[in-house]
Amino acid sequence: MSSKRSKVELRPKEARYYDLMISLFFLGSYPHFIKKVIEKMDLKSGENILDLGSGTGKIEYFMVKKVGPESRILGLDISKEMISIAKKRCQQYSQAQFQEQRIEEPLSFKEEFDKVFISFVLHGFEDNQKLKIIDNVFRALKPGGIFYILDYSHFDLEKLWFPIRWVFIHGECELAVEFLKLDLKRMLFNQGFTDFEEEFFFKKYLRLLKTVKPIS
Repeated sequence: MSSKRSKVELRPKEARYYDLMISLFFLGSYPHFIKKVIEKMDLKSGENILDLGSGTGKIEYFMVKKVGPESRILGLDISKEMISIAKKRCQQYSQAQFQEQRIEEPLSFKEEFDKVFISFVLHGFEDNQKLKIIDNVFRALKPGGIFYILDYSHFDLEKLWFPIRWVFIHGECELAVEFLKLDLKRMLFNQGFTDFEEEFFFKKYLRLLKTVKPIS
């Protein structure tokens, strides 16, 4: 169950307007931004990809055009409304599948995926839940598989322009504020991941963190 300090679970009405909220947050630049992120992931035809917290399937909609029909893209989300929207959005692509599933609970996958992606979701979990999610990812990835985490970077909240700081504090959850100081790479390393690479966006407020499950 999600922490009371989290906003990771959206109510049905919030889920229905999620795409609009994201568009407003990114001032209409979200499609361009997420396409740029997907380019950084270097997706290849035939790869199997797992997306944790897949939301309305917009990311899958862009991913599926990069990997071709022989790939499998599986999105997991806890919201029935999100899953419904995602299935409609990607209904013409049979390789994009969606499943209602809590990602902090044990998953059944074992070395099935080449890449795992999580976008603006990990920050909404307590640290013990983050560890469970990371463990799920480690087991789900094939040896040599890659884990991509798109989320907030490290920055000083107090130095933000006041309107942006106000929106972050009041729009995000308490856990998101704590996430800004979390040594995520250390947490991932302790769970077995190695070879870290970072890409930054929006004046380094956002980060795409890449890490690898060792082959042996």
